[in-house]
Amino acid sequence: MGTLTWKWVVAGGVLWLAGSAQAQAPTQRPGDPGRWDFENSCASCHGEAGRGDGPLAPHLVARPSDLTRLAQRNGGVFPKDRVAAMIDGRGTADIGLHGTREMPAWGRVYFDRVKKVGGTEEQAERAAQRRIDDLIDHLERMQRK
Repeated sequence: MGTLTWKWVVAGGVLWLAGSAQAQAPTQRPGDPGRWDFENSCASCHGEAGRGDGPLAPHLVARPSDLTRLAQRNGGVFPKDRVAAMIDGRGTADIGLHGTREMPAWGRVYFDRVKKVGGTEEQAERAAQRRIDDLIDHLERMQRK
């Protein structure tokens, strides 16, 4: 299988996993919603412990980040705004939505899911932001000391 074809297979697998993991409505996320979203949206690439060693990691062009060292790599301060922008993915051109960015733009995924079931733009935006905030809270708790 050619390199380009293999990349499309992996990209399709990532999107399929993302879509199937998000099939439940946001209100059905039990217990710790950030952890639930991490396990169902992020762990396939970043690994269960968030160290960049998920089952899809070897098949990606760029190795997923070790999410447990975000604060350590930022002078001991968790880079909340930068992490939010990366997870959301809808914003700036330097983060990108296509090309070298392999991670789904989760803000768009979360927003579209609410719109798809009849939610307003305002409801969709609030839901997307809540899920991103929940993920950030979980990632902040995952940081190695």
